[in-house]
Order: sequence, then C-alpha cells, then structure tokens
Amino acid sequence: MDEMLLGRQVPYPTRYTPSLLYPIDRKANRDAWHLGSDFDGSDTWHAHEAGFITRAGLPVTGMLKIVYPASSPLLVESKSLKLYLHSLNMTPLGDDRIGGIEQFTRTVSDDIGELLQTPVAARFFEEEELAGNRPFDFADHVILERLPEVARASFTACPENPSLLHAGALPGKEIKVGSHLLRGNCKVTLQPDCGSIYIHLKAARVPSPVALVHYIVSLRNEYHFHEETCEIVYRRLQEAFAPEVLSVTCLYARRGGIDICPSRANAPEFLPRYLHDPSVCSRKTFRQ
Repeated sequence: MDEMLLGRQVPYPTRYTPSLLYPIDRKANRDAWHLGSDFDGSDTWHAHEAGFITRAGLPVTGMLKIVYPASSPLLVESKSLKLYLHSLNMTPLGDDRIGGIEQFTRTVSDDIGELLQTPVAARFFEEEELAGNRPFDFADHVILERLPEVARASFTACPENPSLLHAGALPGKEIKVGSHLLRGNCKVTLQPDCGSIYIHLKAARVPSPVALVHYIVSLRNEYHFHEETCEIVYRRLQEAFAPEVLSVTCLYARRGGIDICPSRANAPEFLPRYLHDPSVCSRKTFRQ
C-alpha cells in the first residue's frame, strides 16, 4: 500500500503517464474473506471527465466506459486511474475528433489491459450519445426500502453479520430486489462510499425484505474496495441459500469523476445485459 497514490496529495499530471496506473491483487482479499473465485462477473467503470486534445489543440470531452472481467488477477486502483486519465487531457491524439477518439480508447484499453493482464474494452461516449431514453438492467427490481414492512422495521448499523440474512426466511421463489442504502468506507482513505445494490436470487428459501435490508445496513461500518463488497454479499447469499440463480450488482456513486459498478453471478446469463456491454451506455441511478 505504501506505493499507492490513494490517500496522498499528488499534483495532476500534464502529460501522458501510463506509469501512474496501479494494480491491486484480487487474491489477497478473496483469501482473507474465503470468497473464492467460482463466479462470473465484470467490473464496469464510467469516467465522466475523460478527454484529450487533437493535434490541432481542440479539446474533446466525453464519458469513457471501461469493462474488464472479474477473472482478472488484478484490478486497477481508482485514484491511479483518475490521474492516468487526466494525464491524457492535454495529450495530442489524432488529426481530428474521430481519429483522436479511436486513439484515445485504444491507448486506454491497451494500457489497462497490460497492467491487469486481461482483455479490457473501452468506449468513448459523447454528449449526444448520452441523451435520450437509455436502457436499464434493473427496472423490474423492487426497491426494498419502499416496502411497508421495511419502513416499519428498526435498524442498527453493526459489523457485517451474515446471520442477519436468516431471520424470517421465506419459502422458495425468485426475487429481484434493490436498495439505495448501500454504504461502506474506503479501506485506505476511510472516506464513505455510497451506492445502490441489486440482487436477483432464486432458491428453496429466500431472505425476507427486512432481513436483506438489515444485512445491507450492517455493511455501513465496513472497509472494502467496491469489488470486494460485491463479492462479500454474493458469497454470503450463496452460503446462506445455495441459490439456483444468484446475481449481485453494486452501482456506486462517482468519486473523482469515476463510478465503479461490479457484478457477480453464478452463471453468465444472470449478469446485467447492458451494464457490462461496452457499446451501450445504460441509465444511471440517481446516486450516480
């Protein structure tokens, strides 16, 4: 951790600097929490301050979507990615806007792919592509805190506690639920991270809405990277209910102009269709 830029005061770079990118080993946390890696998944990043200049000096701005698999041995540290992308802001790329976008996305995907030892997809979206009615993978998910039984319940933040999931378990069915109450803390800066969580689960027994919210609330005092939190929730649900279908997606609010959106599932067909498609910019939640 000593070499990490996260938590340190660092001046913004003014020239292309790929060495700013910093990798984090996934295995260490997975081993510490006995999470394994027997799941499918992807990590999607939306960088809302992406840009460069053409060789004529014209600035080009947009949103960059980056997608790479959860099977990669490494993930990229968020502040290092932010600084790396800002190092491209004043970098001349392409003779015109179109050529510059092609070079920009190719450079980013190549640099991050080399760092993480995995294929990385990147797509640059301009303003007009972000307008209109965009698709959303979770439109059919019920928001837990809007349910009457949840609104009547009492909640206390406490250390992460998987036993909370068992209280009042219901007979088997398929549930698609979400919550905007997801909150944790960065394990380095100790600053809060907020977001939304979406769960698709089918099993012989399923958690009650109140039990699920109790568990989500119990994460508020934990310290993890976003991807780790998603995998912890996935593993707790898997161990508690041995589901036939399980998918967990966390859509975090942006920090430093970047939001991170990991998903984990017990089969690829249960992963979000649009979120991890680099060619599509899906709709954001209100927290993003």
